[in-house]
Amino acid sequence: MVLSVSERTFTQEVLESPIPVLINFWAPWCGLCHNIQPLLLAFETNCNEQIKLVGVNADENFKLSNAYRLTTLPTLILIESGEIRERFDSFRGRDELRLTLEKLRLSYSNLTKTYAVPTGSLPAANLECRLA
Repeated sequence: MVLSVSERTFTQEVLESPIPVLINFWAPWCGLCHNIQPLLLAFETNCNEQIKLVGVNADENFKLSNAYRLTTLPTLILIESGEIRERFDSFRGRDELRLTLEKLRLSYSNLTKTYAVPTGSLPAANLECRLA
């Protein structure tokens, strides 16, 4: 389930998030916004908590809509460490969005994580583990 974020909770849930956040700006009257919802839910499930997905009702959060200069809905914005990393809008269809989300998911799932090995069990070293 997508977390609903408002102007009041935006800083805590998005800008201060320890993981990247994909914001879905939508509106109740937007047909395409409703059509892409299943794709976004599948994306959230496949990301294994590497990217947080939140929804912002653009009509109810006018200050956020203006701050991010929305010109079309839906608009997806990826924020990492409080900064915009990607912006996706003007989708031509579900297939284009599916490919965009898959590329985004793969770019974060291929990141390398380094884990320290406890001293005494093996020589002091770092092991790299790729997330699958």
